[in-house]
Order: sequence, then C-alpha cells, then structure tokens
Amino acid sequence: MELKKGDRVEDLQNGYSIIQNDEYFSFGTDAVLLSHFAEIKGAEQVVEFGTGCGIIPILLAAKKTGAHITGVEVQAELAKMAARSVKMNGIDCIDIIHADIRSIRDYLDYGVDVVVANPPYEKADAGKHNDNRFKNIAKREIMCTLNDVAQAAVKILRTGGRLYMIYRTERLAELIACLSKNKLEPKRIRLVAQQLGSAPNFVLVEARKGAKQATEVMPTLYVYNSSGKYTDEVKRIYHIEEKE
Repeated sequence: MELKKGDRVEDLQNGYSIIQNDEYFSFGTDAVLLSHFAEIKGAEQVVEFGTGCGIIPILLAAKKTGAHITGVEVQAELAKMAARSVKMNGIDCIDIIHADIRSIRDYLDYGVDVVVANPPYEKADAGKHNDNRFKNIAKREIMCTLNDVAQAAVKILRTGGRLYMIYRTERLAELIACLSKNKLEPKRIRLVAQQLGSAPNFVLVEARKGAKQATEVMPTLYVYNSSGKYTDEVKRIYHIEEKE
C-alpha cells in the first residue's frame, strides 16, 4: 500500500500492523488496555466511538471472535487513515465510518451488543490548547463529551448490551454518575496504576444497559514493576516479551 507523507507502519505484534502519523494523535497504552478489557463474545456487533487511527477495532479483530466491528470517527482525515490500516491488513470484519456519535442513529441501527469508547479526558477549556486541531479534538471535549458518549451508547445498545470505557480516575465520580443517569449500570471496574505504590490514574469500566445495581471491583492493574519494566500481565496484553 502507498503511504502518505508522514505515515509510518508499526507492527502490533499480533499479526497486524497499523499506520501512524505524527500529525495526528497516536494511540497509547490506554487503548491497548481497553481492547484487552473489553470482552467480546462470538459474532457480536461491536461499535467503537472515536476510533482515531483504528487501533481498537484492529486489536479487537485480533481476538478472532467472529465479531463485526464498526469504528466511528468524526474527523475525516483520521477515518480515512484508519480505513487504510484496515485495508492494509485485509481485515474483513471491520468497517470504518466517518460520522458524529451525537447523531449516531442516522448511521447505525438499534441492537448493538457492545460499544467501546476511549473518549477525550479533558474538559474543552482545560489547560493549554495544542495548536494541532487533531490532537485538541482527541484530548478535549470539543466534539465529544462524556455525556455524548453515554447518550449515544444507550441509543444503539440492546437491553443488556455492554459499554466498555477507559477514563481518568480524577473524573471517576462524574463517569459513574453519568453512566447511571443514562441507564448504563457499572458492572465491573478496574483501576490502573503506573507502578506498585502509585495512585491509579486510569479506570476501566464495563457498564450494561438496563442492568441492576451491583459492581465488581477488580484487582488493580499495574503497568510497570519496581524495576520500571512491564509487569507480566502487561507483557501478556502486549503479546511481547520485554527486551532486556
């Protein structure tokens, strides 16, 4: 496949590769952890909000469940790049659509089994803005708020359908309140800390549409061990052994 200016191809160590470009927001550990946390069962219909470069659909496809995955991206340039990665890998079970989740029912029908979302973590007016509009949209609630995610998910999920998200712990209370308000009850929560002894900075959440209140709090996931190397669990998630 012909690459565009600034493109590079990264090996995902799972049989697939992905196109990255520094002009856009590159994927990080949070996307990898979310893809691992999301439980996909058989030939389910899965939708990811804000797919960016397409990393999460590709990682979910690597699970070989037979699911069909639709990545939704509001920025046309990123949607095209994600589609090129899907085509490059020859993955038939992924569709990428250029769409705004705030009008998701114009693009997708009700009855989806799973929604996955790694939304912007920061308020629109938080901190110093980046001059790069792509990175601003990825990081801040300019075109997608937390409530937008919850409202869009509940519109397309079947009753009992699942929403998987990763979010900053500093907004955990807001996240739980928003999900519950939109009839998406948190069923599993897992905190993520960079290292043993450090405070968690991310939270992984599974919520179900129309479920009863009952939440399992899982053991904390640590990214690095005391030596500053990936923990054994994170090595397994990445499908690689860390080089000494």
